[in-house]
Amino acid sequence: MNSFSRGAFTPLLSVRQPLMALSALLLLTACSASAPPPFTASGYVDNDGVVRIWRKDDANGDIHLFTAFSPWSHDKTATSEYRWHGDKLTSIERSLFGETPERVKIRFDARGGLSFMQHDVEGHKQQLSEEKIALYRYYARQVRDTSDALRSGRVVLLQGRWQPDGTVINCEGQRLTPTFSDAERRHIWQRQHHSSLAVSLAWLEAPGGTQLLLVANEDYCHWQPNPKTF
Repeated sequence: MNSFSRGAFTPLLSVRQPLMALSALLLLTACSASAPPPFTASGYVDNDGVVRIWRKDDANGDIHLFTAFSPWSHDKTATSEYRWHGDKLTSIERSLFGETPERVKIRFDARGGLSFMQHDVEGHKQQLSEEKIALYRYYARQVRDTSDALRSGRVVLLQGRWQPDGTVINCEGQRLTPTFSDAERRHIWQRQHHSSLAVSLAWLEAPGGTQLLLVANEDYCHWQPNPKTF
């Protein structure tokens, strides 16, 4: 996956740099009394790539999170799904794509104990150690906390196809005009120059600004869940 390496550009949120993350989030957020919608999308810049997060909250306290990780320098794209009931983690599903595909499914009972586990590597079942399961729990908590912060701060993920007039047709078919910087626009045009198809973009918008995350030939809308069936 070809992605836009941010270089010296400051990320909207980077979970591996807590102080920078907090400062960026405080600068980009604005106080609002209105509650976020049930279905939201956001993301952040990690040292190794970009994480996009889709989330749905229902009236019963159930939370469904889906993430897509796009690495900077290798082909190990990964997707993860986390389900929570209130503050209790109920399931994890993780798929790693590339030369060595891997899939993990873990479910927890009402007390937080392990109730089901499945680990496939290239079609072969393998056991997961207690340490590995604990690590997956930690990742789930990290994604949940980050999603909570992004959701509260109104940091919104948008995706779509770049158009010759400088607009973007998003995954819902709407025409948008993102306020990209000159450097970001130059990068998009350079990437488009080497592609016969309209390139896909993923970017973040927040009360304090806009940040381009990814540019590629791949259709980013393919990863985007449908709010009605998610």
